[in-house]
Amino acid sequence: MTQPVSSPLPLPRRVAVVNVGLPLFADAVREQSAPVVSVDWQIPAGGDPAAVAALGRLLGPQADRIDAANAELLRRLDQGVPLVTGVTSVAAAVPGLPGRTLLHCGPAIGYPEAPDPLRRSLQAVTVAEGWAAGPEQAHDLLARGEISLSPANEHRIVVPMATALGPSDPLYEAVTEAGGTTAFAPLSQGPGEVAWFGCATSAAIGRLVFLRDVAAPVIGEILTRTGPLDVLSLAAQAVAMGDDVHVRTQAATNLLIREWLPALAGLSGDGARAFAGFLAGNHLFFLTLAMAAARSVTEWAAQVEGASIVTTMARNGTEFGIRLAGSGQWFTAEAPEVGNALYYPGEGPESSARDIGDSAVLELTGLGAAAAAGSPAVAQLLGGSMQDAAALTERLIAVCAGRSSRFKIPALDNAGTPLGVDVRRVVELASAPAVTTGILHRHNGSGQVGAGVAEAPLSCFAAALADLDRRLAGSSAA
Repeated sequence: MTQPVSSPLPLPRRVAVVNVGLPLFADAVREQSAPVVSVDWQIPAGGDPAAVAALGRLLGPQADRIDAANAELLRRLDQGVPLVTGVTSVAAAVPGLPGRTLLHCGPAIGYPEAPDPLRRSLQAVTVAEGWAAGPEQAHDLLARGEISLSPANEHRIVVPMATALGPSDPLYEAVTEAGGTTAFAPLSQGPGEVAWFGCATSAAIGRLVFLRDVAAPVIGEILTRTGPLDVLSLAAQAVAMGDDVHVRTQAATNLLIREWLPALAGLSGDGARAFAGFLAGNHLFFLTLAMAAARSVTEWAAQVEGASIVTTMARNGTEFGIRLAGSGQWFTAEAPEVGNALYYPGEGPESSARDIGDSAVLELTGLGAAAAAGSPAVAQLLGGSMQDAAALTERLIAVCAGRSSRFKIPALDNAGTPLGVDVRRVVELASAPAVTTGILHRHNGSGQVGAGVAEAPLSCFAAALADLDRRLAGSSAA
C-alpha cells in the first residue's frame, strides 16, 4: 500500500536564537542581523564530578530540608538584635583558660607558622600582660611554646586584623536575647602604631595598656549610664550614609559619639578626658562593636542544623577558614593575597601581607562587601567607580540565600544587602565571596600599608559542601 507523501514543512522566514554557552555562535548569528539572546552558562562547580554529584543531591532530594533550615537561619541573622551590654575581660569571658594562653584571629595556628604581623601582635600582648620585659623576650617564650595559642573564634570572640588577646584584655559583651547567645570582641586599638596592625613597639604596647586601664573603665561607665547599645541599628544608619561598616566606619563612629556624648560629658577625671581624645581621633572605633554584634547573631544562627549557610569566615594570615551552621569543623585553604588594593605611597603588593583577621564575620551579616554598592570608600579600592562597587555587592547577591531587611542601600533603590552565604551557590557558580579589608606590611612591623578586596579561596567551600553532603546523607540513613 502506498503511503501518501506528506507536505514539506515550511521553513521559517525569521529566525530568533537563544545561545547557551560559547559567545562565538551568538556573534555569528548577530552578524547576520538575526535576533539572539545569549545565556551566560558554565558547567556547575567547574565540572568537578564529585562536586556536581553533591550539588545534585543538595539541590535535589535534600533541597527542601536545607531550604527550610536556611530560612530559619536567615530569620535569625536578619531579626536578631544583639545589644552590647558592657565591658568584660578575656579571663572573665573564657573561664578556665589555661595558664599563659593568648587568643588569635582565624583558625588554629602555631607561632612558627604565624605570619610576621601576627607574631608581632602576640609579642606586644605578651609584654602588656607582664609576661616578658620586651618583644625579644616575648618572642623567645612564644617560640619555645611556653605561651599557648588558641583561636578566639573557638571562645565566641572575634578579633580584627592581626589582633591577639591576653587574659586581662578588655572585651565588649554582645547579647542576642532571642537566641540566648553572647559573643565578644576587643576594644578598637585605633589607627597608627598599634598591635592589631602588626606593630610590637613601645607605642603599640602602650596602646594596649591604655585600653585596659583607661578606656575600658570609661566605656563600662558610659554603658552603665546609657544602657545597652543597639549596635546594628547604628550600623543600618551608617550604611545609608556611605559606610560599608568594615573598611569604612566613619559614619557609624560619628553616630556612636552622638549616642555616648551626654554620658561621656557627665564623667570627670583624667581617664574620661583621655578617652574622649582617643575617641575623637579614632575613625575605626565602631568596627569591633559591629564585629561583636555580628558574632552574637551568627552564634545563634550557627545552632541551626542542616543548613548550607556559612556562619564563620576568618583568616590568620596563613590560612583562610570557614565553618557551616550546625558544625564546628573548620575547612581551610591558603589565605589569599589582597587584590584591588589602594596602597599608601611607596607601598605595593611586594610589601603586603596576606589577608588576616576575623572581621569577615561582617560579610556574613550583610555588611562589608555586601554593602559595597553604597560606599564611595569601597569604590576607591576598585578604581573609583560606583558601578564596580555595585558589582561587588552583586557578586555576593549571587551566592547568598536572602536579603537583609535591616541594611538598605539607597543607591540600589533601598534594596537590602545580600545575606547568608550559601555554600551550594558558591560551589555551583565557582564564585567565592569577597571581603573588604585592610592590608598590613608583610615583614617589617610598620603597620597598615593600604586596603583592598580579598577573594575567598574556593577550595574550602568545596570541602564544606562535601562534608554537608556526607552529614545529611548519614542523618537520612539513620
